[in-house]
Amino acid sequence: MRFSKAVLGILMGVAALSPAIAPAAAQPAAGSKNLTIVVAFGPGGGYDNWARLVGRHIGKYLPGNPSSIIQNMPGAGGYVAASWIYNLAPKDGSTIALISRDVAVGPVIGAPGARFDALKMNWLGTPATDTNVCIANDKAAVQSVDDLTKKELIVGDVGPGSGTHTYPAALNELIGTKFRLVSGFRSSADVFLAMERGEVDGICESLDSVIGKRPDWITSGKVRILFQGGAEVNEHVKAPFVSELAKTDEQKAAIRFLYAGQGIGRPFVAPPGLPADKLAALREAFAKVMVDPEFVEDAAKMKLEVEPKDGPHLEALVKEIYASPKEIIEKMKPLMQ
Repeated sequence: MRFSKAVLGILMGVAALSPAIAPAAAQPAAGSKNLTIVVAFGPGGGYDNWARLVGRHIGKYLPGNPSSIIQNMPGAGGYVAASWIYNLAPKDGSTIALISRDVAVGPVIGAPGARFDALKMNWLGTPATDTNVCIANDKAAVQSVDDLTKKELIVGDVGPGSGTHTYPAALNELIGTKFRLVSGFRSSADVFLAMERGEVDGICESLDSVIGKRPDWITSGKVRILFQGGAEVNEHVKAPFVSELAKTDEQKAAIRFLYAGQGIGRPFVAPPGLPADKLAALREAFAKVMVDPEFVEDAAKMKLEVEPKDGPHLEALVKEIYASPKEIIEKMKPLMQ
């Protein structure tokens, strides 16, 4: 199934709109036995894993104990799903989304396809904040940050709005790294397969996604972490922090803005205009899932670390991002679009 002509008309402004977006039709009405969770990327990636994990547990804490239906809606690095949940999703509590952490900054930088207002989105929470790592195969010519300023590293890219695209592309301009981006992948899982086939040499991706899909890559030395990035240093990662690569205060400020989304983690959201009782029920259910022993155990089996933040925390972080100095925003606009 595909979107109707009316739906497509609304989303035609989204850059790089995927021709095979998941269906929006047949959404469950309020009070039904289904909760639809839209995922901004294709099956097999870190976002998809978190959505399915939360989906298996959240129903027990919602009225009527609904079953969860996962709908993958990849496209434009996550902007398709974020724009859809904001503009077109039912506002009855029956549909939520797991959107890309990085698209939250899209509207403030004027990114094509960011057809939503992140300040009006209803943020439910995240099961974890993130550390992004840029990794290279052990056979790649680039094996260190120093190499990366002298030699080209071919990395997979799942589209504008995603960290796989935004971080390497922006760092090339900010500090002179030599990433070469190869686009067209639907999820990071596809990039990992391409790395195994020798089609690309690396990726900039969340640490939990790397460990979850290829648990032995880092420990065995199959890949090397060139550097890490995020809202703060991850002491468990033995690699330089990205701000250490900056040579000026302006570069450091720009890098902080660039990686602000890592503090947003894997954000679950509901559309704007949701009745207060529906929003409260969804936030309460999400919070209860985060401390559910079965959920935590299932996450551990998937090698996912639960470090949740609630909806109000994400709201405050988004407001902070949007209050960034104008000169930093203007500098980053062309680098993050």
